[in-house]
Amino acid sequence: MDALQVQTFLPATNEFLESVVRLAPRVAAFDCDGTLWSGDAGERFFDWELRQGGIVSEALDRPLRDRYAAYRRGEVDETTMCGEMVTMHRGVSELKLMDAAFRFFDQFYDGQVFPEMRELVRRLHENGCEIWAVSSTNEWVIRAAMKHFGIPESRVLAAKVEVDNGLATDRLVRVPSGSGKPLALRDVVGKEIDAAFGNSRWDTEMLAMAKHSFAVNPNPDLEITARERGWTIYFPEATRARG
Repeated sequence: MDALQVQTFLPATNEFLESVVRLAPRVAAFDCDGTLWSGDAGERFFDWELRQGGIVSEALDRPLRDRYAAYRRGEVDETTMCGEMVTMHRGVSELKLMDAAFRFFDQFYDGQVFPEMRELVRRLHENGCEIWAVSSTNEWVIRAAMKHFGIPESRVLAAKVEVDNGLATDRLVRVPSGSGKPLALRDVVGKEIDAAFGNSRWDTEMLAMAKHSFAVNPNPDLEITARERGWTIYFPEATRARG
């Protein structure tokens, strides 16, 4: 598709919603951070839990922050860092982590949710669509967030470790980032993805596997890719208001 033919929805929120609903997708996959809400909840939760203390050992604070600084300098790859932001909770009660995740999301991110994306998920649910949340953020935060979208925990594919006797381990189950997103969808869902939604280059492979691809609130690099590949581009109203 020529770049001039790419659908870019700016003021027409209803037009965007209707364009997706008309496709009647049976299975849809949504990235979370930056797509369903503004900002990176995984990164902020990492900082928040270290600042407030009481979740992971205080002795880990400096080493973890140094490690994250190395990641920001490009010395640690994305998948490795996202995995370490989960395995750092080894020995912590999952109940404690879920309680923290609920408190965190309700305090900092409920107001960051894009209303039209919440409405889109609602409409797709109403039409019988099977919806999956796919994220490299830790599973606890994403599970807490999905309560705001009516997506069950069983349809969350996020950075995850094994849990033994109620305690988190450092044994990774998955880290859905980049190529890990379609891998997780193929392994767990095992169905054709009719529609996929993402905002960053880490979502490119997931968008490419879907019959219909939507770049929502795309970072500049994903926007370029979306235009090259003819994917629909949508900027939520809240992002336009800030611009």
